[in-house]
Amino acid sequence: MIQYSLKCAEDHRFDSWFQSASAFDKLHAAGMVACAVCGSPKVEKVLMAPRVNSGGSRTEPAPKPEKPDLSKPASEAEQALRALRDHVEKTSDYVGRDFAREARAMHSGESPHRPIWGETRGDEAKALIEEGVPVAPLPFMPTRKSN
Repeated sequence: MIQYSLKCAEDHRFDSWFQSASAFDKLHAAGMVACAVCGSPKVEKVLMAPRVNSGGSRTEPAPKPEKPDLSKPASEAEQALRALRDHVEKTSDYVGRDFAREARAMHSGESPHRPIWGETRGDEAKALIEEGVPVAPLPFMPTRKSN
């Protein structure tokens, strides 16, 4: 595995892992490497310091890196996504896996119009669009409760 520091045409900087240097080249040539912030396919490698493990013992312990506060969004894009998620959760009803059925019922007039969000399979979402039901994908997944 190899980690590259990348940037897009909008100067968003991010890191990504690839199986090998040739795997990066192949994916990049196929247009399958995109900016993690804006989605732009115009991505290039940026200069980065190599990480080399000498294998020898050190006389001084390596300094411990600062631990980021992972509970807070790190970038403006993450903050914007968090704000969008909060807005959607506060102003609409989560209908879960019944999204396609609920959206069709509202579109046909069988149930009153209201803002909803939920989950559906890709083929169901495509069918909704083909039927003229106004839907849009959200850039986040619902929070799952575990045990």
